[in-house]
Amino acid sequence: MKKILFILTIALFSFSAIAQSEKENRGYTVKVGDNAPNFTIKYLDGKTAQLSDLKGKIVMLQFTASWCSVCRKEMPFIESDIWQKHKNNKDFVLIGIDLEENAETIKKFIKATKITYPIVLDEDGKIFSLYTEKDAGVTRNILINKDGKIVFLTRLYDETEFSNLKENINKLLK
Repeated sequence: MKKILFILTIALFSFSAIAQSEKENRGYTVKVGDNAPNFTIKYLDGKTAQLSDLKGKIVMLQFTASWCSVCRKEMPFIESDIWQKHKNNKDFVLIGIDLEENAETIKKFIKATKITYPIVLDEDGKIFSLYTEKDAGVTRNILINKDGKIVFLTRLYDETEFSNLKENINKLLK
């Protein structure tokens, strides 16, 4: 009986540790302090660039999709509280990355949400997979400093976490 209790205790502890680890990384495969994985940015007008081309700027990546209700909830706050405040700052770049949708769908999405910051293509999900575990939820923001290092990660829309994101952007731009 003691042996069974011991085994069950170990199993419960292991399960708890795995759950805690998943909670801490929240589906990310990157962490604060990592170099941001490089990728090709594919704009809706057909132009391309590399994330590494933006080194020397503060970059916010916002992963989104038209079908994501939490994304739609968060986007007006990104638009008003971050984009409208910093869009004319040459040291700041905000890029929405739309997961696995085509340009036509994204254009309709932009029109419906009245977002003015750039949304780019990730039609095959390869950009998303550079930063997250397979099948991880889409609503997330990644803040990258001028050296190309990840300095802040968000998941879902939480007002406190979003306020911390804004504070981090403001500090980095000072």
